[in-house]
Amino acid sequence: MSYDCEFLTDLLPDEQVSFGESDRGSHAADWGAEEAGRGVTPDAVVWPESTEDVSTVLAAANDRGVPVTPYAAGTSLEGNAVPQFKGISMDVTRMNDVLDVRPGDFQIDVQPGVMGSKVNETVESEGMFFPPMPSSANISTIGGMIVNDASGQKTVKYGEVGDWVLELEAVLADGTVIEAGSKAVKTSAGYNLKDLLVGSEGTLGVVTRATLELEGIPEQIRGGRAVFDDLEDATNAIYDAVRSGVDVAKIELIDSLAAEMSNRYLDTGLPDKPMVFLEFHANHGVQEEIDFCETIFESHDVSLFDMSEDDERMAELWKARTELAFAVQSYDPDLRPIHPGDITVPISKYPDIIRYAKELGAEHDIMVPVFGHAGDGNVHYSVMVDPEDEEMVETGEEIYAAVVKRAIEMGGTCTGEHGIGFGKREYLELEHGEGAVEAMRRIKGALDPKDTLNPGKIFPETIEEGGRVRLAADDD
Repeated sequence: MSYDCEFLTDLLPDEQVSFGESDRGSHAADWGAEEAGRGVTPDAVVWPESTEDVSTVLAAANDRGVPVTPYAAGTSLEGNAVPQFKGISMDVTRMNDVLDVRPGDFQIDVQPGVMGSKVNETVESEGMFFPPMPSSANISTIGGMIVNDASGQKTVKYGEVGDWVLELEAVLADGTVIEAGSKAVKTSAGYNLKDLLVGSEGTLGVVTRATLELEGIPEQIRGGRAVFDDLEDATNAIYDAVRSGVDVAKIELIDSLAAEMSNRYLDTGLPDKPMVFLEFHANHGVQEEIDFCETIFESHDVSLFDMSEDDERMAELWKARTELAFAVQSYDPDLRPIHPGDITVPISKYPDIIRYAKELGAEHDIMVPVFGHAGDGNVHYSVMVDPEDEEMVETGEEIYAAVVKRAIEMGGTCTGEHGIGFGKREYLELEHGEGAVEAMRRIKGALDPKDTLNPGKIFPETIEEGGRVRLAADDD
């Protein structure tokens, strides 16, 4: 159903509200939904410019039973920002100010629409950076990173985005403004509402300000690649290095198929072989860690171990990994990846899950390139199918699902960094169990009893034939 959103014109200036077809169409999908052809056009788009604007719109929408879906850069991959039940798309990209930098405390305050790259640009002159930044920082907002609990290539050393969030200001579904967390580096005062908002995908509140912790830029940064003739050797080398305590900031895998795709896209001249990309951060003793890692890799038959101190050469080498998503998309005009694979397993299971994914692809004669943030057990994989071939698509879906389920069986997760959205709702109970998911429902129902915020996400039963399903008991 559609909703009458004319009330918005009484709440915000004309330039902050749109009912135009073009604006509504551009907010119908994020990257994941667009690729899957699952966009939903909202009835209106609003661009709040302050916490007060967010609060005013949410309070009015909640009173009228109009759903509100937060939207930022639209780069999420599981349909997280799709207005599944129409209503209002709340675009926070105009809330894009850096509010304060406190070098003495290693902290920065930002609004949710600030691009990740702007944070590092702002604090670089102070000799600082935001360590958990994903590689998509130049096209993703801080708010989006927080509500998806994003992570990236440096997670193996520095952790996830959520680990570096100190304090949040957020607006709940009824317009109530809260502060969660503290600017102190630790607190045990009451429920940890801050961590409840992190990873909530806009279903519990709209983040309007974030205090992030920063780190000093390491004095020594070295990086490069290791080449293997055999994928099994590469994955075992990664596992051995991580469990042995090698202090590595990035350790990324691409298999030989992914290497071929990258070479074709970038013309890098790198070998079509399994490769591990590495980066080491230290203030002293970086060469010792590199030597330690090389010794471990040599025990797994590494054929090339090449580190560099040249920044330009490091950047060129890393392009083969950072632009891999585009390389996969452009590899064959007749094939498309059906979903963005994003599983994570305990590091001891990493070689096993890689082997399982590749064996499934070989068994069904379907290309399954694997790559990802190997150091924390995160695997990105693409199941390449011809969208016009129904049988191939069906088989591809089975392969994709089988890898997710095997990861969960191994004690892992269906999503390491992309979130649930609507793309992975079916796996939530399989991963967490019925009791835990019911507890999540109760939290959602307590904070948002009318299911105003981002309905249709995370929980399997929030979409049924005929409309929305409320998650809280109806007291009427």
